[in-house]
Amino acid sequence: MHRRRFIHDMAGAAATILLAEGCARSGVRPTAATPASRTMTVRGWIDSRDMGLTLPHEHALANFQPYAEWVQRPIAYDRDEVVDVVLPRLRRLRELGCRTFIDATAAHLGRDPVLLRRLSEESGLHMLTVTGNYAAFENRFLPPHVYSLSAESLAGRWIREWTDGIDGTGVRPGFIKLGFNGQALSEVERKLIHAGALTHRETGLTIGAHTGPAVAALEQLAVLDREGVHPSAWIWIHAQNERDSAQHIAAARRGAWIEFDGIDSKSLEQHVGFVTRMRDAGLLDHVLISQDAGWYNVGQPRGGTPRSYEVVFTEFLPALRARGFSAAEIDTLVVRNPARAFSVSVRKTR
Repeated sequence: MHRRRFIHDMAGAAATILLAEGCARSGVRPTAATPASRTMTVRGWIDSRDMGLTLPHEHALANFQPYAEWVQRPIAYDRDEVVDVVLPRLRRLRELGCRTFIDATAAHLGRDPVLLRRLSEESGLHMLTVTGNYAAFENRFLPPHVYSLSAESLAGRWIREWTDGIDGTGVRPGFIKLGFNGQALSEVERKLIHAGALTHRETGLTIGAHTGPAVAALEQLAVLDREGVHPSAWIWIHAQNERDSAQHIAAARRGAWIEFDGIDSKSLEQHVGFVTRMRDAGLLDHVLISQDAGWYNVGQPRGGTPRSYEVVFTEFLPALRARGFSAAEIDTLVVRNPARAFSVSVRKTR
């Protein structure tokens, strides 16, 4: 399919998104009186319907210094240089039809709300940033206070970022980003998902959980259930690292969001297979797709060699169409589902 025709189809499909569209499996039944849902971007509130075609898991900048090293000798970077490198790529995304870029860079991995606000203003894209903490990669990005504080105190910190803005910038998070190591949850990981549940119940922010294999996913869902948080408030990030599609299907039937990210040319067929199996199970309305791409890598000349943000547009969506996906199904994946997943709304089981 030619790019121009694809963009035209997406623009037309986006215009049809329903007001506060619900999902019967998650028990949400909107009526004509349901108010429009809203999403928090780095520039403030928008109507979720205005998110348009969305990439739900990408990165503008990342800093992979372990926390202990970062506090002793942080590597500096020049925001002007980052903008010079990243902005043309974001503008290209807008040309391709993208309207919202969700930056999933966790706290203490290079989260920079000021940079994201500037990139959003200059690119014209809506952008989201995060609150939360990240224990993946053997806890190397966790500050010491995460170990010593209770889940309630951690949640209090994240809630203050929501109410007051992040580090005095006035920028508020659009979702909660947590990171897990992919095995059975450790004590500190259990604390993180508990704090995530408490934060969601107070703020309505969705929990995006870097997870991978199902063992960690199932334990997180168990904690959320105990805290009365519905699975529809939780995104299984890097779900493609669990090869058993039956696990994806089971979690989606409970109401969870299943995110297949890491899409690139080499993984194309694998990702198409995952999404196709979800469609065939009647669960396409619980799927998110993205590339986990970017990024300006702090410490490398001009940020190093970035991964392309364009593969979803130039290769993946055309591959879905070749498999028989309709314009409406593609609209579900890249417009409707992100708008529902990242709307700010408390989702409880009781």
